[in-house]
Amino acid sequence: MDVFLKKSKLYSQSKIIISGSKSESNRLLLLQALYSKIDIDNLSDSDDSVVMQNALKTTDTIIDIHHAGTAMRFLTAYFATQNKREVVLTGSQRMKERPIKILVDALTSLGANISYLENQGCPPLKITGSELTASKVTLKASVSSQYISALLLIAPSLKNGLELTLDGEITSMPYIKMTLALLNQVGIGTTFEGQKISVKPMKEVEAKTLTVESDWSSASYFYSLIALSDLETQITISSYKKDSLQGDSVLEDIYKHFGVETTFNGHNITLKKVSNPSTQAAIQLDLANAPDIAQTISVTCFGLGIACYLTGLHTLKIKETDRLSALKIELEKLGAEVLITDNSLKLAKSNTIKSNVAIDTYNDHRMAMAFAPLALKTDLRVNDAAVVSKSYIVFWEHLKAVGIQISQ
Repeated sequence: MDVFLKKSKLYSQSKIIISGSKSESNRLLLLQALYSKIDIDNLSDSDDSVVMQNALKTTDTIIDIHHAGTAMRFLTAYFATQNKREVVLTGSQRMKERPIKILVDALTSLGANISYLENQGCPPLKITGSELTASKVTLKASVSSQYISALLLIAPSLKNGLELTLDGEITSMPYIKMTLALLNQVGIGTTFEGQKISVKPMKEVEAKTLTVESDWSSASYFYSLIALSDLETQITISSYKKDSLQGDSVLEDIYKHFGVETTFNGHNITLKKVSNPSTQAAIQLDLANAPDIAQTISVTCFGLGIACYLTGLHTLKIKETDRLSALKIELEKLGAEVLITDNSLKLAKSNTIKSNVAIDTYNDHRMAMAFAPLALKTDLRVNDAAVVSKSYIVFWEHLKAVGIQISQ
């Protein structure tokens, strides 16, 4: 499905309810599989969370997780602990190109039985569940935090718990802290001192219902819309909290640069355009702790005619697509001047935006959603627009609800 977005103007006021965080949901789903007394409210309705739920419930021996990277990492760790159960974890062609060797090596050092069925270091994986009795492992800290979280989530179910030493500079710290906070919320003891994380073993937890906060990554597209809108335009979104576990909640501070004010009222936040930002100075941001919002910020800057220099982006090359290369290609279609490295993106100041450009999405939900706010500046088409279902099934409906004119 392709969608056509006609140059539009947002309604002066609108309200949206956003589904639960995919990141929180998938962590809690794994903990629920280990501890059946956990109940979850406001679970994400994203494809990734549905895939995760189905994989944890199925008795099939071949489990296809499609494009769901989080599910691949978390389930690799989970099935490694399921004694005597044998499964094959596979996915899309892109998934078969995404590295997982660092996690597999760590699990193997703990006693896991995992082998590669095609390319060394990548899925599909054959996993024979076993009791993991070793309790100490070292992992490179500069790689995807999902490897670290995968180990931490299974840690309390291990006979001797886990002592995890992180080697080097830690990437995406908020996601590690999210995992530890959720473990604490269900009653599992953890410590994090320096480069060392310890998780105590726990056979059972007390019955508890946990409510998932709505997804801040999904909120980023509404921040972008408000930044690109007229003064005084506002959108209220829910359900959010001031003390969020999600790293992408830095949006509140980042979008002040773009004239967006965030007001908390109970579980709602209202985003309001309060000023027009200066286009003279370049925006410089280190997004190592929030790489998933890099695409949104890049497009916001382009739409406002502001130069930017974004760093801390090394994990974007191993996502659903090579997001840095994809951003460069699509922004340049629109008339931007972009330079990328393995870790950064530099966008030059631009005063023109080409019209009727077709944006390719590369099987990546965030490519589709990040570019959509440009409908406030120009007509454009988004190819394979249904890809948004990976994290935000009703995204296009919500865009219509705030004033964007869309047709298929």
